[in-house]
Amino acid sequence: MNPEPKSLQEAILYFANPDNCIAYLSVRRWPDGKVICPICNSEGVSAFNPKRRTWKCAKHHPKREFSVKVGTVMEDSPIGLDKWLTAMWLLTTCKNGISSYEIERDLKVSQKAAWFMLHRIRLAMQDDAFGSKLRGEVEADETFIGGKARNMHKDVKARRISGSGRNVQDKIVVMGMLERGGRVRTQVVPDRLQKTLQPIVRAQVEAGSALFTDELGGYKGLDKQYEHQIIDHAIQYVDGRVHTNGMENFWSLLKRGLAGTYVAVEPFHLFRYLDEQVFRFNNRATRDNPLNDADRFDLAVRQIVGKRLTFAELTGKVGGTVN
Repeated sequence: MNPEPKSLQEAILYFANPDNCIAYLSVRRWPDGKVICPICNSEGVSAFNPKRRTWKCAKHHPKREFSVKVGTVMEDSPIGLDKWLTAMWLLTTCKNGISSYEIERDLKVSQKAAWFMLHRIRLAMQDDAFGSKLRGEVEADETFIGGKARNMHKDVKARRISGSGRNVQDKIVVMGMLERGGRVRTQVVPDRLQKTLQPIVRAQVEAGSALFTDELGGYKGLDKQYEHQIIDHAIQYVDGRVHTNGMENFWSLLKRGLAGTYVAVEPFHLFRYLDEQVFRFNNRATRDNPLNDADRFDLAVRQIVGKRLTFAELTGKVGGTVN
């Protein structure tokens, strides 16, 4: 067997062999080498059937025979593992993301199928370690996601733009918190009020940490739990260690992908695109953790198990019939 891929070219060649795909996924899904039935969690599983490329559980229940896709984000997908894994490689390694139209052209699937695939991969990219709090020096900031005034028709601009020159009432608010030198967390929020922002900070940031924010009133009062320092952007953007430039950098990356790659994102799906950007940012190469594309891909593959997203759920038609 060829060595595991380290680049996109190697990945395309490696995953063109279906046996390589199954071997790559199996060793990450069952690292101790013991295949477990995804339906009943039984270890009584027959040897791999090379013709059907499946295993069979010894217990009698529906779906006794299963493939490596069952119990993962790829379950019930007729698309081959070679295309699934190539799409996953592209999404986890392209800094600004990759659109469903590019996947359609490159992998020869329909745009609808490509769109569904990418959203299921984003589900796998969700932060599984959300329970651990941020600590040390933490920046908190918010941004608005939505159309730019200069791109609007003059009639739309007259209707939407407020007196301050920003159409904030038609945009989505996203809050972010960054542990300097570490992880970022994001969340779609309804507004920027104290009652909304402060519980999120307390839930995600360890008490006693140094907290850096701008002058927004929604953060006032946090100095009781944190070493809260404020940078007034009307005066300056940096005052020694006091700034939110790390979060501003993340917002820049996020908006570059949303505007340049995805162009139009429905508010209903925005959190999925946040998961995608957060995954790549949190698993970026640093001096202390020199991750490469293969490492990032490996991490995403290890997170595909136990996650399921149907087309009905994705399109908000749960319980209905989706053609």
